[in-house]
Amino acid sequence: MADSVYKVIELVGSSDESWEKAAANAIKMASKSLRDLRIAEVLQLDMQIEDGKIITYRTKVKLSFKYHGGE
Repeated sequence: MADSVYKVIELVGSSDESWEKAAANAIKMASKSLRDLRIAEVLQLDMQIEDGKIITYRTKVKLSFKYHGGE
């Protein structure tokens, strides 16, 4: 098995429906420009509130992907 290197980044996804959807939105967007996504770890959950009502769910995730260098 060849040696591998992985890069880790943090992303914040948002949704007006749920924290799960917010996390999925972050991964969906990342998958458009990154390849070989491996692990997503939820770091933080929060909500944006306006006039006493939740308007946005936000999920911060730590995402790892295989690093390919200049390939």
